[in-house]
Amino acid sequence: MDSILFTHSYFYKFDHKQWENKQPYPPLGTITAAAFLREKGYPVDLFDTNLAEKPSDILPKLKEASPKYLVIYDDGFNYLTKMCLTLMREAAFELIKIGKEQSCKVIVSSSDSSDHYKTYLEKGADFILQGEGELTLLELIENLEEGKTDFAGIKGLAWKKNGDPVLNNRRGNFDRLDELPMAAWDLVKIEDYQKIWKNYHGYFSLNIATTRGCPFGCTWCAKPIYGRKYNSRSPQNVIAEIEFLIKTYQVDYFWVCDDIFGLKPGWIQGFRDLVLERKLKFKYMMQSRVDVLLKDDTIPALAESGLDIVWVGAESGSQKILDSMEKEIRVEQVYEARKKLREHGVKVAFFLQFGYLGEEKEDIRLTEKMLFDLMPDDIGISVSYPLPGTKFYNQVKDDLKAKANWTDSDDLALMFKNTYPPQYYKMLHRYLHKKFRKKQGIQRMKNFIKAPSKNGNGILRTIAATIYYIPTTIFYRWMLNSLENKKS
Repeated sequence: MDSILFTHSYFYKFDHKQWENKQPYPPLGTITAAAFLREKGYPVDLFDTNLAEKPSDILPKLKEASPKYLVIYDDGFNYLTKMCLTLMREAAFELIKIGKEQSCKVIVSSSDSSDHYKTYLEKGADFILQGEGELTLLELIENLEEGKTDFAGIKGLAWKKNGDPVLNNRRGNFDRLDELPMAAWDLVKIEDYQKIWKNYHGYFSLNIATTRGCPFGCTWCAKPIYGRKYNSRSPQNVIAEIEFLIKTYQVDYFWVCDDIFGLKPGWIQGFRDLVLERKLKFKYMMQSRVDVLLKDDTIPALAESGLDIVWVGAESGSQKILDSMEKEIRVEQVYEARKKLREHGVKVAFFLQFGYLGEEKEDIRLTEKMLFDLMPDDIGISVSYPLPGTKFYNQVKDDLKAKANWTDSDDLALMFKNTYPPQYYKMLHRYLHKKFRKKQGIQRMKNFIKAPSKNGNGILRTIAATIYYIPTTIFYRWMLNSLENKKS
């Protein structure tokens, strides 16, 4: 039987901001698809680009394994793959070229290829998987192995017929997630990830996914793979994987990479009960919404199950902007969720977004006020990014001419006409980060003075960093003031 080599187009080392963080995670979506094909009897292998230097590093693997199929299957659980960063798109094109030169049938599954399937077919890909890829990939391989040449009946597939691109009907979502095999962790060089995590952070973290999809309709959020359907694994199924990973790889910490963790009623409580029953010791980080967190006893149950930090899409301190985004939350809920999480010993981090359509100086001021009123434990600040297929994209697409994608995740360019010029939003990002870190440092120093023995770890580094942040905050505030007078 012909072998299948799985890879993906995300190179951590191409994205300097992410590489500096030294928090790489294996390509979960890729190894899940590989596990599914292996369960169906196909020999599979993996070339993991995460820690590779360049696309051509795949050549020795291709020559050694001589696979018939090269499947470039991006990790749909990594939010960065939604952003279609140009460096990763170019890497995907290079992988396609190399695969074809090695006589492989090249199959691609990614957000970018779903949105731009004609471009990927023109670059040499033989097939593009649309939406969730496992079932489509299996049916395609079965057809190819049987020697078939007409693929019109395979849902969720883009291909070429007589040289012309063809897009078949979309396949529905797979809603029986417990039936999928556990991700093929054995294909990953786990020791490479362990070494980086241990050296830079002192512990080891892996990623898991308990759900697929998100039913909410934020105007800027793209859903090219799962749409607005929301499907969940059972708590029992998730706990079995967690136990396996702890026992096999000595995992201390998990990044639960769902769009929204535990949305199904009673799921979190069931998960908590199993963690306590089996006496499992681990911490985890996840994403949620403030309105979801405030339901019933969700926050206490999360705390009891080992939640360390939750990232929430606070986005803006302006209700006007939240409503424009169709976020369906209230600013007061952000304040309330922060308070309750702190009471239960759970850290919270905010995703903040600037530059959304209609945002004025007062909206920015309200977001800054919310940030420094609540002082979350961490922040992720971004500039509004128009993703294909979203309502937001359709509103600004006529402005996306010379630049429609960021080069890497640190690009932070505003790509459409708005209140202020693009330089303003980059400066705003720097200013708020510096001011936030300064205030964090001052608070840590106050805590040290109150209880030296309890808060002495890393205090010299904190003092040095805070001294640096004080003048840089003043400088960036001055730069920001000068740019505020240069409205677009």
